[in-house]
Amino acid sequence: MAIEIKKVLTRRQLRAFVNFPEKLYKNNPYYIPPLVFDQMDTLDQKKGAAQEFCKSALYLAYKDGEAVGRIAAIVNFKANEQWNHKEVRFGWFDFIDDPEVSDALMEKVYEFGRQYGMESVVGPLGFTDFDPEGMLIQGFDKESTMALIYNHPYYNDHMTRMGFGKDTDWIEYRVFIPEQLPDRLMRISAIIQQRCNVHMKPLTRKIIRKEKYGEKVFRLINECYKNLYNFTVLPDHMAKKYLDFYLSILDLRYLSMVENEKDELVAFGVTMPSISQALKKCRGKLFPFGWWHLAKSMFIKHEEGVEMLLVGVRPDYQNSGINSLLFADLFAKFKEWGVKWAETNAVLEDNFKNQGQWRDFDHECAKRRRSYIKKL
Repeated sequence: MAIEIKKVLTRRQLRAFVNFPEKLYKNNPYYIPPLVFDQMDTLDQKKGAAQEFCKSALYLAYKDGEAVGRIAAIVNFKANEQWNHKEVRFGWFDFIDDPEVSDALMEKVYEFGRQYGMESVVGPLGFTDFDPEGMLIQGFDKESTMALIYNHPYYNDHMTRMGFGKDTDWIEYRVFIPEQLPDRLMRISAIIQQRCNVHMKPLTRKIIRKEKYGEKVFRLINECYKNLYNFTVLPDHMAKKYLDFYLSILDLRYLSMVENEKDELVAFGVTMPSISQALKKCRGKLFPFGWWHLAKSMFIKHEEGVEMLLVGVRPDYQNSGINSLLFADLFAKFKEWGVKWAETNAVLEDNFKNQGQWRDFDHECAKRRRSYIKKL
């Protein structure tokens, strides 16, 4: 029977789009479901924070009346202007191992891109860099995390068959927390703190709101990341939409902030306890009891690992070694709380400065993921 492609137009269809991977990865021990409510808000064209500078369409594939795949087509006009290219993105790309399904879904992305005059297709990417990006090409036998994509190995075969080539790769590391922090790290952090005249900034939710600390972090993210692959610089007013989500789930003890003598934010580290097992138990849903599993992992009985979501250093401080303060602060807390390992977010393969910061720790390359590109 022919593959039927349906555009997502209703709330019910959107929920089917978000929930499709639950069936595709049923009984897969490495897949971690995302938070369903967050996915619903991100993909909702009325609620999504990036909709003001993006156009998008969501599609579901059906075979014999059963959902067998999904894909999002996205044109990020802000990123295209910033990077001076004409790209349509694909994201949320999941499908059974059937070339008719992957071809039919990708054809919708081609059509969507041509509609807006795009010249190439790239992905998997989201609306912004706060969405999951990159297709897993190494590390299929490693458990995924809340923030990153897991996919079957056959996905990459389909991409190659459809004529896509590599655009860039990201690497993820698992860093093991030592019984004793390296002497070299502690010495350097003490020297840097004195030499650069900087200090750690303790945070409370009251301070965050009163001093608009979330906005400070987002401005520094824009400044630190603006030259990284396909990064979209976000306007200040969008920060609140992301902050409302992150502040609702982050344990402030897992944040590390460094200020200079003028009380300006110059470096930050944003981490959180792994909630992978909690997400498995509740299948990404808050109700009826998902909220309890998540709260327990976040604030009561931590899992063995933490996720290092974001690390940034202001450009004029990047060669000062100031990141040693962040790691000395965070890793001391991890050791105290019994954390065994920290998993980094995806790091660009040519970002050697970032990769080199783990040389004082036992670590391994846990996963590699890829962004593909193809001319229209």
